Amino acid sequence: MQTSVSTQAATSVAETEAVDFVRDLIRIRSVNTGDPQTMGDGEAIAARYIRDRLTEVGLASTYIEPIAGRANVVCRIDGSDKSQPALILHAHLDVVPADETEWSVPPFSGEIRNGMLYGRGAVDMKNMAGIMLALVRSIARNKFVPKRDIIFMWFADEENGSVYGSAWLTEKERHLFNGASEAISEVGGFSITLPNGKRAYPLATAEKGVARIKLTARGTAGHGALVNDDNAVTRLAAAVERIGTHEFPIHRTPHLNALLEGLETLLDTKFEDDRIDEQLDQLGFFASTIRASLRNTANPTMINGGYKRNVIPSSAEAIIDGRVLPGTKDEFVQQVTELVGPGIDIEWTFGWTIESPVDGPLMEKMCAAIRAEDADGTAIPYLLPGGTDNKLLSKIGIHGYGFVPMRVPADFDYWGLFHAVNERIPVDALAFGVRVLDRVLKAS
Repeated sequence: MQTSVSTQAATSVAETEAVDFVRDLIRIRSVNTGDPQTMGDGEAIAARYIRDRLTEVGLASTYIEPIAGRANVVCRIDGSDKSQPALILHAHLDVVPADETEWSVPPFSGEIRNGMLYGRGAVDMKNMAGIMLALVRSIARNKFVPKRDIIFMWFADEENGSVYGSAWLTEKERHLFNGASEAISEVGGFSITLPNGKRAYPLATAEKGVARIKLTARGTAGHGALVNDDNAVTRLAAAVERIGTHEFPIHRTPHLNALLEGLETLLDTKFEDDRIDEQLDQLGFFASTIRASLRNTANPTMINGGYKRNVIPSSAEAIIDGRVLPGTKDEFVQQVTELVGPGIDIEWTFGWTIESPVDGPLMEKMCAAIRAEDADGTAIPYLLPGGTDNKLLSKIGIHGYGFVPMRVPADFDYWGLFHAVNERIPVDALAFGVRVLDRVLKAS
């Protein structure tokens, strides 16, 4: 089907606006430090910017500021068929801090250099926030009526637990999500160039859950000069070493299988469990992401014990950052408990794992939109080792997908730029994202 001149022009306007909006949002310092004393009101300023751009094209929105300076915006576009469930597109407006002395381009300048848009949030995730704003304005200008309701949501506080963002809205403003069954957000949709030149677009269909593990070893306090066979620090250190060096077994989740099957087709190869780490090396920087989705992980991140050089303390503590695949919680608990051994108390705090269908109408639409814009591109499911706001939406029954479509150069490590120095995105990747998501919305 050929694209009409008017449709092409509308898409072109949206592409231009998307770049402008992303630059403007980067210039708003919506930094989430996690400390109320240093937060400022950047998130609210960004949210009001979104709200005002919606008002310009006659779109009503809901502005919610749970506490001063922390704001969210929601805009719902009515579809023609109310029997169909609504689709959500969402992005968070906060960003992590940036040390300006480490950057070659000021991190809040929104500067474009050599075709790259630099700035904190260019990847995580003011790119999607700006694209969403451009798309919903295009819908309003062109009076397009989708088949299903489309809900555009811009959240606060994702970088510090989503307390005043998606968690707040799903708990206290549940009506805003009425009728929604699926959501699109980070992290996925960016291109990975394979050794044979084909491009894979990993599309997140699941997310690992967080397991925060606190270990407390207890022993007999005493003088550092004496022999002590009941040393809490020694006992803790041994347990930490066992956990940190342990390799958990591979789990063939549906999402891992779908990813490997897609890669096998594209690469004309077969991945084998006993050789998979070696085989993944050919995928470059994306290999580390896949490796983290193969198995559960537990990384020691903090140790605390003692208060004086010559005093053996009666207790010592360690924190372990665990990441758990869907459906493996009980097995993970048993394995970690065995690794820790006797004489150490274990406290567990678990986060939410999510799983969304690896096939179905929305998946087909996202895959088709990629193929339409990149003849050498194929979207394939994968499991995200980290977490997003989709976790909070999943608690109220909404299936979440990581899909911010970006065609990037072969040597561009998209994953590696999250929270990184000189965070940047190719300008033409933003335009690509507009076109792909526009196709998804038009087909929905």
